Amino acid sequence: MFDKILIANRGEIALRVLRACKELGIATVAVHSTADADAMHVRLADESVCIGPPPSKDSYLNIPSLLAACEITGADAVHPGYGFLSENARFAEILADHNLQFIGPKAEHIRLMGDKIEAKKTAKRLGIPVVPGSDGAVGPDDDAMSIAKEIGFPVLVKAAAGGGGRGMKVAHTAEDLSMAISTAGNEAKAAFGDASVYLEKYLQKPRHIEIQILGDGRGGAIHLGERDCSLQRRHQKVWEESPSPVISAEARARIGGICAKAMQDMNYVGVGTIEFLYEDGEFYFIEMNTRIQVEHPVTEMITGIDLVLEQIRIAAGGDLPVSQDEIVLNGHAIECRINAENPVNFRPSPGKIARYHPPGGLGIRIDSAVFQGYTIPPYYDSLVGKLIVHGKTRGECLMRLRRALDEMVVDGIETTLPLFRALVREPAIIDGDYHIHWLEQYLAGGALDAR
Repeated sequence: MFDKILIANRGEIALRVLRACKELGIATVAVHSTADADAMHVRLADESVCIGPPPSKDSYLNIPSLLAACEITGADAVHPGYGFLSENARFAEILADHNLQFIGPKAEHIRLMGDKIEAKKTAKRLGIPVVPGSDGAVGPDDDAMSIAKEIGFPVLVKAAAGGGGRGMKVAHTAEDLSMAISTAGNEAKAAFGDASVYLEKYLQKPRHIEIQILGDGRGGAIHLGERDCSLQRRHQKVWEESPSPVISAEARARIGGICAKAMQDMNYVGVGTIEFLYEDGEFYFIEMNTRIQVEHPVTEMITGIDLVLEQIRIAAGGDLPVSQDEIVLNGHAIECRINAENPVNFRPSPGKIARYHPPGGLGIRIDSAVFQGYTIPPYYDSLVGKLIVHGKTRGECLMRLRRALDEMVVDGIETTLPLFRALVREPAIIDGDYHIHWLEQYLAGGALDAR
């Protein structure tokens, strides 16, 4: 096992990793920008190192500063959390060059799955069902048009590198295609330094279903069921739940088995998430995330498996915690991502939290690094915290979530709490009858304007 882990992140995920380290008896090093000097993970870590000024490129993305922090403190491993350098293959290689363990997949797998075109080719080769589309990058030429016509309009133009909805455009007709490719390519170039785009069939009302996997890097891999992340705004997840209201046990076993077998064949190590669009009973691979996900707690709540702790154990050479047959999904869990944003127009609302009261009681979990008097800085993402609720059934979980949302207090800044208080009372949400476009249609209808 590792002696000391440097946590190359901030906010709630840094605190989440720190807690797992403490439960394993591993010393921790927190790194922070000058804007995060008073952060909770900095207060609770065994050691802390300031790695630069507020801009991410000068601190949390500053690899030389992170290496220096490892050397100064004697850390022998680095946990990247999510975001920042968590899916940076070069960072993993540099750590290895300095005899430091990257707590995550092999660099080759990060690089492979980071290229959406190569990831799709690999998924297809491994037997994972994929969305119909181009086999590689396309340009605004006759080949792109012929591929689009073969797929059938509408088609989705997607950046080959990156994600988060950037470099993604829909072409509803042949007349739209050239402009969509050009616009998506320009966005991709600006965001990721790579203008390559490819085409996929645009599904009308799919669900976003993702399979959580865990591999030991030696040919062993298991899946831990699915998460339904269909409630999204601008391709950003807002509400996640597990199990999905629309996935049967048979469908879960089928797609989970396919994913686990693919990870076994790859000798994948650590946690990973294989994401699909799901429509009319069919799964279509869209991407794989080679890191811990923001929404991992819902899987932890229904399986009882600490994914971050297992990440660390497996990176240190440990075995998988259980066999596939031993995994039992217990009840239902829902996560709400509560952000420091205006709940109607989603304008960021950084500032000082004047009053903070998290909900409590059976089945309630809060993953957050904020506290009363804490100032949310304007330099990073606007996440206040994640409210995760568990119940024996989905109905019980929804009622418990309603109670928890009504109980939670965050004053001094605007938050998206009113959005979730409205959603948990919506008939379509209660019935589980929603898709990836539902939330944007709901908001466009002015559902929150009068509240």
